Amino acid sequence: MTATIALVDDDRNILTSVSIALQAEGFLTRVYSDGEAALKALADNPPDLAIFDVKMPRMDGLELLRRLRERQSTPVIFLTSKDDELDEALGLAMGADDYIAKPFSQRLLIARIRAILRRTEAHQPSGEDTAEPAPALERGRLLMDPARHRVTWNGQPVTLTVTEFLILETLAQRPGVVKTRNQLMDAAYQDDIYVDDRTIDSHIKRVRRKFREADPSFDAIETLYGAGYRFSDD
Repeated sequence: MTATIALVDDDRNILTSVSIALQAEGFLTRVYSDGEAALKALADNPPDLAIFDVKMPRMDGLELLRRLRERQSTPVIFLTSKDDELDEALGLAMGADDYIAKPFSQRLLIARIRAILRRTEAHQPSGEDTAEPAPALERGRLLMDPARHRVTWNGQPVTLTVTEFLILETLAQRPGVVKTRNQLMDAAYQDDIYVDDRTIDSHIKRVRRKFREADPSFDAIETLYGAGYRFSDD
């Protein structure tokens, strides 16, 4: 099935050039010039993936992501200015799946889109798929069901993005074993796509926050400074 990509940016040159490039790669595109115009359309008819500019009039990308996350978990890539590290960190903390700094290579953008869509598809059950579904992973109070992309902690549901799910799954598969940031990047970002340490740290903070909403005492993801992270199922 052809994937639909939504583009939200107040720069019409970017909307036009990126839309043309994506259509040339076989994607369907929907374009919006501001966050307010995009919100209702995306909520009523979710795309397979969305690309948001951070700085827009009327409703910026961060607010658009926040309000969209209240309704759905559509994968989102942020477009940020080159030096907007705070925006990048905020976007990832709020549940964005990736970010790309402007000016950007369309080839890089398309590679990251395809990587995220593959991860999303891998965690969605197909009615025509006759293969055995991935078994559920249970570690103490944590239960992860990859086939249904469902996570619970002590019976309480926790909603994770695909990237967050892959990072947590990698940690939970071997409790007590330290995973470096590079190992977590390899699990969550395949196809030689580069992300920096801050990206993984932001995703970890987001996962912790989501679990603490279900259980304020959650401390199963441990930080080992200078080494990485590990999951404890004690």
